[in-house]
Amino acid sequence: MSVMTKHSVIFDRIPSVVYLWTAILIFAASNAVTRKVTEIGAQHLIDGRNPISLCNVLFVGNLCALVVMISVFGRQWNKRTLRQLSYQDWLSLVAIAMLSGALAPALIFAALDTTNVTNVVLIGRLEPPLTLIFSVLLLKARVNVWTALGSLVSLVGVTVTAVIASSEHVMMPLMGGLFHVGRGELMTAIAACVLAIATVISKSRLKHIPLGIFNIVRVGLGTVVFFVLANVLYGAQHFVDVFSPFLWKWMLLYGSVIVVAGQLCWFAGLRHSTPAMTTLASSFNPIAAIAMAYLILGEIPTAAQYTGATIILAGVVLSLIGSLQEIKSRKHADPTPYGQQMGMITGFRGV
Repeated sequence: MSVMTKHSVIFDRIPSVVYLWTAILIFAASNAVTRKVTEIGAQHLIDGRNPISLCNVLFVGNLCALVVMISVFGRQWNKRTLRQLSYQDWLSLVAIAMLSGALAPALIFAALDTTNVTNVVLIGRLEPPLTLIFSVLLLKARVNVWTALGSLVSLVGVTVTAVIASSEHVMMPLMGGLFHVGRGELMTAIAACVLAIATVISKSRLKHIPLGIFNIVRVGLGTVVFFVLANVLYGAQHFVDVFSPFLWKWMLLYGSVIVVAGQLCWFAGLRHSTPAMTTLASSFNPIAAIAMAYLILGEIPTAAQYTGATIILAGVVLSLIGSLQEIKSRKHADPTPYGQQMGMITGFRGV
């Protein structure tokens, strides 16, 4: 037996639930780790520039993710499969790549630069309710009472967090100055809306597209679009430190753990996990993310954040009950598509 075969046997013996929860913890740490590495870069400036800027982290992180996607799903990228994709399929893929692969991550990274991680995590929970609303309105999807009630409660929690717990140093007036919301919180909310739209497009148009092609196009094209936009908005000098040894030293760690290990554990965890296991693990993500912000950055939630988090957590529990009931009612139906399970975890995942 070869060394590779022995390693494969060892990894196959590890329960899928271990991979699943490991991925959840890694994804939960992504926001905090991103903020931490940029803080480290700020302490090692190059001619007054931060070599580990948020743009550099996103660009290099996407490159790391693309390498992983190609190595895992490269076999799906063949002429026979590509010929089966219609013009509308390619348009949908391009739209999702621009939305979830470029625009949403850029907004989240910009938000991390102006507000704390806890607020980004909590307001990012706006994505599941928005996805549900868009699915009902556009796809005529049916939802049970528990799921609808959970989404409503989560919306209340997000609103409380955005209005009461917003960062104080960069505020933006809404509704004629009746409310003031932090710029970072607003960008996070917009990112959640963008991700929700991308999810609805993928559900309606891309169910039949292989997961590998979907991920490679999303990450690859998203990286190109982000690079072009950043150059247009900030100039070519914005990526002048992208080949800095100091940047790559930290990005190899970031890419290996947050991007590569996280994605691979998630793929491995889905192989033999039930939809119920995946739903339960995904619901734990916001709690783990707040805990990681405390452990990595020392962020202690404020009273307002505790209030918003408690309301959001109640909404998550109600939605979880609804999701488990739907899964139970579908136990004799076709299993949840692999690609759809991939989208069960919401928010930022490092790329």
